[in-house]
Amino acid sequence: MDYPKVILKSGKDQSVRRYHPWIFSGAIKKIIGKVNEGDLVKVTDNKDEFLAIGHYQIGSIAIRIISFEPKEISVDFWRTKLKNAYALRTMLGLTGNEMNNVYRLVHGEGDGLPGLIIDFYNGTAVMQMHSVGMYQHKEYFIEVLKEIYGDALHAVYDKSESTIPEKSNIHAKNQYLYGKPLSQNVVEYGNEFKISWEDGQKTGFFIDQRENRKLVQQYSEDKAVLNVFGYTGGFSVYAMKGGAKLVHSVDSSAKAIDLTNENIALNFDQNNQHEAFAVDAFEFLEAADQKYDLIILDPPAFAKRHNVLHNALQGYKRLNAKAIEKIKPGGILFTFSCSQVVSKENFRKSVFTAAANTGRNVRILHQLTQPADHPVNIYHPEGEYLKGLVVYVE
Repeated sequence: MDYPKVILKSGKDQSVRRYHPWIFSGAIKKIIGKVNEGDLVKVTDNKDEFLAIGHYQIGSIAIRIISFEPKEISVDFWRTKLKNAYALRTMLGLTGNEMNNVYRLVHGEGDGLPGLIIDFYNGTAVMQMHSVGMYQHKEYFIEVLKEIYGDALHAVYDKSESTIPEKSNIHAKNQYLYGKPLSQNVVEYGNEFKISWEDGQKTGFFIDQRENRKLVQQYSEDKAVLNVFGYTGGFSVYAMKGGAKLVHSVDSSAKAIDLTNENIALNFDQNNQHEAFAVDAFEFLEAADQKYDLIILDPPAFAKRHNVLHNALQGYKRLNAKAIEKIKPGGILFTFSCSQVVSKENFRKSVFTAAANTGRNVRILHQLTQPADHPVNIYHPEGEYLKGLVVYVE
């Protein structure tokens, strides 16, 4: 295990001893040996006691830990990690499920693999690396994916072009690394969706809202539903399946709206009760009258860094106030934040302030989060990025 050594300052080893997977640059005392971004390094405390092995990177988060045990990082190491991740999804009933053939296989820190995301789309594994270290091991991942899935794996697509740190020397390109997809259609709880991992956001679909979409279905019967920031219409399909009398989908992207209409058509022969609008969400809400019984707000991350947190919270407050103001008496609001830097408490406070500003009586029915295939490492609370509330508006 001949890796360059990173020695931490006195007192800066406590978070590592609590198994937090990040080491910040300010905790480092010195580095022994030549280190490039993405290299594996051995981390010790100031008394040369072993702490962890991780990937070195340039930036505030200087090391992402992949092992708290002294071991060689070989293909066998990655095989164990990926097979453990697959075993969890099997236990959850997600693998080999014809009614649900889309799920997250690897969720970064939640699976002990910081910087790596792998989503499985009906035979195609879409990998997204967020660190140079993980990117350099991608061939190992492909090898293990072939072992795990066998003939069920048709293709592996790398979608790391926009996620590899800009300051690195790696110029990732979105491309197929193995095979070709047989289909870009997936099934989730029996609903069919066309996925575009080449052009879509994230890896192509917001898999993390699966259980929350199902809950929308349960509340949608005979309701007029508005799906704001609808992307490709996931919530809209579930609302239709739940028996909604009217569904409006709103997204600023015309391409997303086209895909929404395709997904509605995939699932319903008659869809006269659905209409989609390529328009700014705030503008649509401002112009809407009180005709919706159920509104879904699933905006993109308003804040990705702490220095814009205040503005993000103001954005959530303004958005939720407008929805609460517009919804019918007795209406249901599903509202979400996917910003990691926005805590559950801050998000809830934003919705509370929005409700207070409207003067309407609002009660919380559900507090929502990400599904089990997006597990949260108990030592890494930052991994609980998706926050949601279902509220009843009198």
